[in-house]
Amino acid sequence: MPHFTREAIDVSAMVASVSDPSLGGTAMFLGCVRRGPEDGPVASIDYSAYEEMLEAEFAKIVKETETQWPGSKMAAMHRIGRVQAGEPCIAIVAAAPHRAEAFAACRHAIEEAKKRLPVWKKEILDDGSTNWRENDVPAEGAEPRTW
Repeated sequence: MPHFTREAIDVSAMVASVSDPSLGGTAMFLGCVRRGPEDGPVASIDYSAYEEMLEAEFAKIVKETETQWPGSKMAAMHRIGRVQAGEPCIAIVAAAPHRAEAFAACRHAIEEAKKRLPVWKKEILDDGSTNWRENDVPAEGAEPRTW
């Protein structure tokens, strides 16, 4: 399964790809384009990426996560292109033998994705104006982006 798409994210396919009777816990993170008081009148975000690096880096994150939580299975997807407010732009699904491992693996993968993926966000506001938006500031002590 590739790690980016220009279409709506198929969450059901992602869950099916990690489904296994030996894995008792499945956790999912679904990030959506936000329109809130602190964000302003965001109508949509246009996501662009260095696609080859996005694919390679997301694959590394998945592999690292599956190694750190042995027996886990991961699926990860980022949407590229115009995404309307309220629609999913990133999804992480982690299945593991137990729920605590599934939650931890899912959290790890999304935090690494936010730090490491070469994805840029241009907000399109209700009035048609645009703003380039940076990713959230990494947590204290977090590694900065390396690209």
